[in-house]
Amino acid sequence: MADATAEVIRVLLVDDHQVVRRGLRTFLEVQDDIEVVGEAADGAEGVARAEELRPDVVLMDLRMPGTDGVEALRTLRGLDNPARVLVVTSFTEQRTVVPALRAGAAGYVYKDIDPDALAAAIRSVHAGHVLLQPEVARALLSQEGTGGGPGRGTSLTEREREVLALIADGRSNREIARHLVLSEKTVKTHVSNILMKLDLADRTQAALWAVRHGMAG
Repeated sequence: MADATAEVIRVLLVDDHQVVRRGLRTFLEVQDDIEVVGEAADGAEGVARAEELRPDVVLMDLRMPGTDGVEALRTLRGLDNPARVLVVTSFTEQRTVVPALRAGAAGYVYKDIDPDALAAAIRSVHAGHVLLQPEVARALLSQEGTGGGPGRGTSLTEREREVLALIADGRSNREIARHLVLSEKTVKTHVSNILMKLDLADRTQAALWAVRHGMAG
């Protein structure tokens, strides 16, 4: 039983198959710290519902009629929607997952994932972690466009370099704050400065930049 005082994670389900949405809702509704606040059957509806409901986490399918998951991700990022998007896909090809991560997804899981592992993944991305499997990380690193060149790293302060290394290690802002004995607000400021200086869009790209340039732990 989760702590009654624990924060409840508000989740939006976006999938064109009603049976999938029903199965996800049935499982997630028995989690004490997760609440399903809405559903959508395609990417366009998912964006509208995310703007209306402001969920903490969106579970997003990739292949949907009309607006697909990747386009929905790009739209949400353009709207500066704060929801963390966890892709839930049945497609294992890198060509489907990599564009979603580049569009701003915090990670991905497959539809045959164990239910308890799905709940853990939701909690993880909500806490600020990036969920990348090694083969997809390698595919992302092999592509152009993961951010500025190595010279940009020289503009980072020593503290920003420490924060960036911890982002690459998969740490959330809260964990970084605890590790460096800083406030979460200060860590958020450092993260924003890192993204601005390196011309990166999100934490996923920051983590990949750090790995590519030898700054990961």
